Amino acid sequence: MNHPIDLSNGERLARARADMRIGVPVLLSHEGQDALAVAAETATARRLQELRAMGEVALAITARRAETLRARVYDGDLGRVRVPSDADVTWVHATADPAEDLAQPMKGPFSSLRGEEGPAPLLARAALRLAKSARLLPAALLVPHTGPVPEGLVRLPASLALDIHPAPLAELVSARVPLAVSQAGRVHVFRSPLDEAEHVAVEIGSPPRDRPVLARLHSACFTGDLLGSLKCDCGPQLHAALARMAEDGAGVLLYLDQEGRGIGLANKMRAYSLQDQGFDTVEANHRLGFEDDERDFRVGAQMLRALGFSAVRLLTNNPRKVARMEEAGLRVTERVPLQVGLNDHNAAYLATKAAKSGHLL
Repeated sequence: MNHPIDLSNGERLARARADMRIGVPVLLSHEGQDALAVAAETATARRLQELRAMGEVALAITARRAETLRARVYDGDLGRVRVPSDADVTWVHATADPAEDLAQPMKGPFSSLRGEEGPAPLLARAALRLAKSARLLPAALLVPHTGPVPEGLVRLPASLALDIHPAPLAELVSARVPLAVSQAGRVHVFRSPLDEAEHVAVEIGSPPRDRPVLARLHSACFTGDLLGSLKCDCGPQLHAALARMAEDGAGVLLYLDQEGRGIGLANKMRAYSLQDQGFDTVEANHRLGFEDDERDFRVGAQMLRALGFSAVRLLTNNPRKVARMEEAGLRVTERVPLQVGLNDHNAAYLATKAAKSGHLL
């Protein structure tokens, strides 16, 4: 006798995210309406042909991306664009990826869906949220679906994709690691079974748990932290934060796996390419279809609580981090400025962070 295995909501979400990354359709559902969704970035010619066999295909894009393409938006934060019958998968990729805006500038005019036409806006919104959480470009092909779930595909309620919370983290392991700034260093690795990300807490000294800890939420920056990129101030901030903790005798640096303000390394490089065309960091994110900042700092709050802290002195120039920590139930007793790393290459970048993202520089 066969006994089916029932996936939990978290497992379904993890499976759907992985399927998006490899170009496998995900069946999204809401109140009796279903749609098959495929990430535009990983769509293939064969997959597009399979979707077309089921009905008219639409491409969901964010309102940010639609503004760049001059496509009409009737659904608030997103647009649903008809995929022309003669359009191939190259058209799909070029519409989703601004790297092709100069190479293929004549993609329109676009025909936008409205009202009850095509896949429901809520299903399109769920597909975009799922693509973002998979660190893909926020664009997805959708086609309405009726009948049973196609064999091998996962069915995901749209509400799960729209309400993605940080996956529950658990400390996997910790070990003593003598550091250049302090021989009393300990590295704690956190992971969730439902997420590929690994977040790290670097503990300097032995900070008491009954007092506010000097802490920094530092998002991973491969180019700045490892390569010494001059385009940002991340590397200098990382090393200055560790040095300040060593000077104080104790502290915790949370190294969060949220590269590129949460959009991932590949999309960050896409944004860098757009900056070379003259767009600032915020404008580049918008042309990609992302918001200014896609990070979720609640991950850091989880880690601090797991380590036994309830109050922090936060090393940051970003008021948003302070607000998110307090919203997550941690008490921020002090915002400690961290103003380092200005150079000729990143002066405009830092000015944009101050003017458009509210950083206190």
